[in-house]
Amino acid sequence: CISCCSCLLGTTQQAEATKRKHQASGEAPPAKRRNKAAFLLAKKATAKETQRTFKGKAQKTFSPRKSLVGVSDGTREQKLCVRTSSLFKNNPEIPELHRPVVKQVQEEVFTSEAFHELDLHPHLISTINTVLNMTSMTSVQKQSIPALLEGRDALVRSQTGSGKTLAYCIPVVQTLQAMKSKIQRSDGPYALVLVPTRELALQSFDTVQKLLKPFTWIVPGVLMGGERRKSEKARLRKGINILISTPGRLVDHIKSTKNIHFRRIRWLILDEADRILDLGFEKDITVILNAVNAECQKRQNVLLSATLTEGVTRLADISLLNPVRISVLDEHRGQSEPQGGAVLEASPLPAGSEPDSFAIPESLHQHVALVPSKLRLVSLAAFILQKCKFEKDQKMIVFFSSCELVEFHYHLFLQTLPSRLGAPASGQPPSASTRLKFLRLHGNMEQEERTAVFQEFSHSKTGVLLCTDVAARGLDLPQVTWIVQYNAPSSPAEYIHRIGRTARIGCHGSSLLILAPSEAEYVNSLASHKINVSEMKMEEILSALTRDDCFKGSRWGSQKSRAAGPQEIRERATVLQTVFEDYVHSSESRVSWAKKALQAFIRAYATYPRELKPIFHVRSLHLGHVAKSFGLRDAPQNLGVAVVKRRKANPSRPDLPKKTRSKHCLAEILRSEYSSGMEARVAKVKKQNKQAEPGSQPRSAVCHRRPASAVGKTKKRFP
Repeated sequence: CISCCSCLLGTTQQAEATKRKHQASGEAPPAKRRNKAAFLLAKKATAKETQRTFKGKAQKTFSPRKSLVGVSDGTREQKLCVRTSSLFKNNPEIPELHRPVVKQVQEEVFTSEAFHELDLHPHLISTINTVLNMTSMTSVQKQSIPALLEGRDALVRSQTGSGKTLAYCIPVVQTLQAMKSKIQRSDGPYALVLVPTRELALQSFDTVQKLLKPFTWIVPGVLMGGERRKSEKARLRKGINILISTPGRLVDHIKSTKNIHFRRIRWLILDEADRILDLGFEKDITVILNAVNAECQKRQNVLLSATLTEGVTRLADISLLNPVRISVLDEHRGQSEPQGGAVLEASPLPAGSEPDSFAIPESLHQHVALVPSKLRLVSLAAFILQKCKFEKDQKMIVFFSSCELVEFHYHLFLQTLPSRLGAPASGQPPSASTRLKFLRLHGNMEQEERTAVFQEFSHSKTGVLLCTDVAARGLDLPQVTWIVQYNAPSSPAEYIHRIGRTARIGCHGSSLLILAPSEAEYVNSLASHKINVSEMKMEEILSALTRDDCFKGSRWGSQKSRAAGPQEIRERATVLQTVFEDYVHSSESRVSWAKKALQAFIRAYATYPRELKPIFHVRSLHLGHVAKSFGLRDAPQNLGVAVVKRRKANPSRPDLPKKTRSKHCLAEILRSEYSSGMEARVAKVKKQNKQAEPGSQPRSAVCHRRPASAVGKTKKRFP
């Protein structure tokens, strides 16, 4: 060691002497020696730095900028892990909700009249009483069944869940079984029922099947997109007497199937007529009406819906002959002889705008919550936990604006919420079912999966169904207790149909509408249509997280359970948000998936109608806050670049106004929810028709009693 020190000292002295020598001569030292001296000095400095760094556990080398992040190592590590400390910062102020008190329009659902008082077949009455477990009629059934048995055309309007399906099914079955010449299966369809969605087609088919149990010679059938076309052709070849179909699939068979005919049609029924006419289905209805009119001039027509719009009025003018208007309303105005408020007139609704008020079940309790964009995701999760984990026998439907949003939230909740469920907090009652059951339903799913989900949720006593508006029309899903509208509907009519999935046929139910603070004016828009909602505070929703110890933060981990304060609620909400963000950022594919869901949300947000633009405008969104509700820690950059590039690359119809283009986008987004599933086949048929001989015509071009041009003169929603 002494020899090494002496050697090092000699080397240093020699270097100094050489340096002085060259300084005196004005020359620089040789490069090799200069590098060696620099290396020794750097090595010495590195040794001191290493000794200072590893001397103790708490001593570490940080840059001055990084050292200001946290005081201690523990605090710094916690902040690096939990990057959601701003969840409750910089949020917009939640305004006071000054909701006007309005008197809602109510309908008397049940009557004292029984089915046996009608002139029906005894076997049919017995089937209604035993198979359907119904003895007394609802108000709409009391008014509709006698009028339809008389052979009148009808325009029926009644609240959701009031029994409109039986109101037309019973007269159809009664009329067909009473025909003098017994119906043969090979005769083909005697009744044609059009419904907007596949799930509603299955539900209506099931109801007709039950009513036909005593009358086995009458054969029902259903046609809908997603099913095998070959098997449907085989059923049409054998014969279907009561045909239930979605418009798109029926049009496809009219154009490409030779076995279908309408020579013996006696009934044409359009259930949920307003939805059928929306989003391009007016063209399909035109094709169907022309095909039926070409083969059968005399028939009975019925249009039914909970909301009758201007489009339904136009269709009634075209297809109905001296119709009776049946509107069941009871506004509790002190009528001396209340008869359900039924109105029977020989004229349809006057042409004009949508009705100013809607009938809402009396047993339905409506709520609204104002939630900042950052907290939307944790608030929805907390509400699901509150109702479906800590309360018994709860069944919930959550509505979203697009298929991508349904897929995102379904997989997110399925992978995070069940795995986070632990033992309830001390002093809290245990739940009947500790594991949440999530299902999804939207238009981009395969038909087999859609049918399986629909059947499973229908027969389940609990569960959460995440869906689009494909499930908002006509579906009778038993025992649904809560309807949550995560994205606000585009019209009061859609709001009515969504909340109409609960509180059906006299049962109790509740609904929750989640709005951002900037969307609070939407409550007044609902009030103008006599829809009354009560406010539910966001803090009340988030407080459900204190009932589960798995959401405890480090601050409260060692303390006993006590009354939850605002700070504890915020910390638990932060823990839940961190769970979501960790899952989203666990891989690049999931981050990309969340960004696509965010883009879908913004596209859907941009399609609100003109009258709601002051409330729902894209420019009022804070993209950074909205990104937080998708588990993204930062706002994605250049969200609209792909859309802009696509528009520049494919400038289709540049002469088209911008407003018309936005309508095209809305139509394309929502057509996917109700498409027949046979678009490729229709395109192929069109191509074959173009390649046909000049003198030949396709089957759909035959002469009709009411040409398509007559319907085409009406004002269409989308060009």
